[in-house]
Amino acid sequence: MSITSHLLTQRLQERLNPVFVEVLDESAAHAGHVGANDSGTGTHFRVRIQSVVFTGKSRVSRHRLVYDALQEYIDQGLHALAIEVIETPEI
Repeated sequence: MSITSHLLTQRLQERLNPVFVEVLDESAAHAGHVGANDSGTGTHFRVRIQSVVFTGKSRVSRHRLVYDALQEYIDQGLHALAIEVIETPEI
């Protein structure tokens, strides 16, 4: 199975219920790097995400939640993940 932005977005929506999520496949920019594959897709992603589940958690804890949600895909060859957590204002 090919790892896609769509699959990662779906998983993050299921697990973290974000108010905003954007997943970009940046694999083509990493051609020839460690972890890249011949297709130029499915190995290097950028996630921009905002969710109330991150409220009050440290940066490391927030990133761990994202990694845990995507572990199945990491096991399948997702090599690099850049995570940008957008702060959710407290009400």
